[in-house]
Amino acid sequence: MKILVAVKRVVDFNVKVRVKADNTGVETANVKMSMNPFDEIAVEAAVRLKEAGAATEIVAVSCGVQACQETLRTALAIGADRAILVETSEELQPLAVAKLLKAICQKESPQLVILGKQAIDDDANQTGQMLAALLGWPQATFASKIELAGQGAKVTREVDGGLETVSIKLPAVITTDLRLNEPRYVTLPNIMKAKKKTLEALKPEALGVDVAPRLATLKVVEPAKRKAGIKVADAKALVDKLRNDAKVI
Repeated sequence: MKILVAVKRVVDFNVKVRVKADNTGVETANVKMSMNPFDEIAVEAAVRLKEAGAATEIVAVSCGVQACQETLRTALAIGADRAILVETSEELQPLAVAKLLKAICQKESPQLVILGKQAIDDDANQTGQMLAALLGWPQATFASKIELAGQGAKVTREVDGGLETVSIKLPAVITTDLRLNEPRYVTLPNIMKAKKKTLEALKPEALGVDVAPRLATLKVVEPAKRKAGIKVADAKALVDKLRNDAKVI
């Protein structure tokens, strides 16, 4: 079985995000970038499936600027076998990424695609679902447990009411949630080995995909500063504040 894992380069989750002075977007110059945490979980899930003997090859894919090679090298160090970069300087929106991944799937013919449920930069939570729709494949989102059996998979997914278990036929698309696993620490020997693994670069034009943005960002602003909270003496005072000041009860 071949598993394709999509990874995205985002501002590191430890970095405080700042808006550009001209309000055109988020400041990324001289800012630490890393792999989207949900995608890191997806790579770990694929590697564990391979270690269990359920998969034979893992292909990591990223779409974006040349610097995304660093993110792919991290995926290779975790355990992916080879990587593909779809290089473009365009602002990639979820539908464009889904179309690029569809083209890669048609080229690579994987039996399973795993990706994070969302990216921590745009929080769109759309790419996995769009990819499944474009391919016409079954999907299981927000996975907290994955079990492969024969030509299908059993996925436990997190929903508002608790947990839901679904059975899907392969090929399929799975998006990962936080509690699926804890990604392993990338060791220096594996980082060195990753440098020797194959990393193929493609252009969207070669895949026949138009990645021009369909939406335009007009303005990006920081959230308004919230007023400091206050302490109340007892429950009666709290109810009074909620009723007369906040007017929420």
